[in-house]
Amino acid sequence: MPKDPHSDLPAGPRHVAIIMDGNGRWAQARGRPRLFGHHAGARRVREVVEACPDYGVKYLTIFAFSTENWKRTQVEVAGLMSLFRRYISKEARALDEEGVRVRFIGDRVRLDPKLIKLMDSLEDLTKNNEKVHLTIALNYGGRDEVARATKRLAQDVADGKLLPEDVDEETLPKYLDTQVLPDPDLVIRTSGEARISNFLLWQSAYSEYEFIDTLWPDFTAAELGRLCQGFGNRDRRFGAVKI
Repeated sequence: MPKDPHSDLPAGPRHVAIIMDGNGRWAQARGRPRLFGHHAGARRVREVVEACPDYGVKYLTIFAFSTENWKRTQVEVAGLMSLFRRYISKEARALDEEGVRVRFIGDRVRLDPKLIKLMDSLEDLTKNNEKVHLTIALNYGGRDEVARATKRLAQDVADGKLLPEDVDEETLPKYLDTQVLPDPDLVIRTSGEARISNFLLWQSAYSEYEFIDTLWPDFTAAELGRLCQGFGNRDRRFGAVKI
C-alpha cells in the first residue's frame, strides 16, 4: 500500500476525475425543474475544488457536458449553456485568487462563440496558477476525443512529420485533449449509476473507480476525503504481480 513520505497515512490520488451525475434527480425529488439541480451542482464544484489541497489532489477533472447531452431537451441544453457562461463569469476571479488553473477539454466547434470566448479568457487568466489544476470537460466524449486525436496523428503521418512505424501507445496521448495532464488515479461517479459514460476512455485504463449513491448536489468535501483515503488503501499493480 503506497505511503505519503511525509505522513503515516496512505498516499491519496494525485488526479481525481468526477462524473457529476444526479443533478436532475436531485431537483425532481424536490419537485423542482432539472435546471434547479444543475445550478445546485455548479455551486458544489467550488467546495470540492477548495478541498482538493487538503487531500493532496493536484489535478481535478470534472465532466460538465458530454457530446451525447445534446440529445436532451432544447430547454435543458440552453439552460446548461447559460449556466456555464454564468459560472465562468462569476467564478473567474475567485478561481484565480485561489491559485486554480483552469483548462477546458472537448470539441469547441459546436459551442456558442460567447461561451468559447469566456473559456479562452479564463484559461488565459489562470495560466500561471499551480495550486490546483481544474479541467472541465465541456462537449466532451472519450470516443470523439480519440477520433479527433487520430485525425491529427494521421495528418502528421501524411505530412511526413511522423513515421507509421513510430506510432505506439505512447504516441496517441500526445494528441489527446489531456496531453499535458497525468492520467487520473481515481474516477468517481455519483448518483448510483455504474458506468463510465464515454469519459476519459484512454486515460482511465488503470484508474481506480468509485461508484457512489450520493447525488452530485449532495456530494461534500468530507466524502471526497473519505474516497481519497480509501484509494490509499488499494493495492495498485498495473498488471504486474508483486513478489
